[in-house]
Amino acid sequence: MIKLAVFDFDATLMDGETINFFAKELGIWEEVEKITKEAMNGELSFFESITKRVSLLEGLEHEKVIKIAQNLPYMKGAKEVISELKNRGATVICFSGGFRCATSFAKDILGFDADFSNTLHQKDGLLTGKVGGEMMFDSSKGDMIKRVQTILGVSRKDTLVVGDGANDLSMFAEADYRVSFCGKDVLKKEANIVIEEKDLEKILDHI
Repeated sequence: MIKLAVFDFDATLMDGETINFFAKELGIWEEVEKITKEAMNGELSFFESITKRVSLLEGLEHEKVIKIAQNLPYMKGAKEVISELKNRGATVICFSGGFRCATSFAKDILGFDADFSNTLHQKDGLLTGKVGGEMMFDSSKGDMIKRVQTILGVSRKDTLVVGDGANDLSMFAEADYRVSFCGKDVLKKEANIVIEEKDLEKILDHI
């Protein structure tokens, strides 16, 4: 029985990368997307990637950031799979290398129990290009899942993790159910459940 389910946010619970939606506002989508791909493929450390990409957002109006974060397209089946996992008695959490303005809003819509992510620094209504938070490093998700397992009294045998990129590897190392959801090759190698269709309900066929 799965007692803890942890989902990545960008390209997992949400159909896309939050930072790319912000970048479109500044006309720098291609530049940011290139860095995102390098990070998700494991070619660039997550810390380097997130700090580099966020620095490019300097000057973006915080009001626009909030509006975009509250109008993101959620992945097909996200709400349904979360609901079913909770009905089965699991605690469902979101770990995101993305941003709290998006994950905290999604929490109430999709129904997961808690979110751990990063915060975009803003001053005088504009992004400063700085970021900090709970999910800044390649090791962050693995470190956090171990803490949550300890708090909940849950083992890796009872843990399901779902992600798509290299920064999900550290939490894959702490769970017996490891789902690569439309994932990069670097993550597929460590998964024991591989979903290639953009429908999160497909996970239920394997558990």
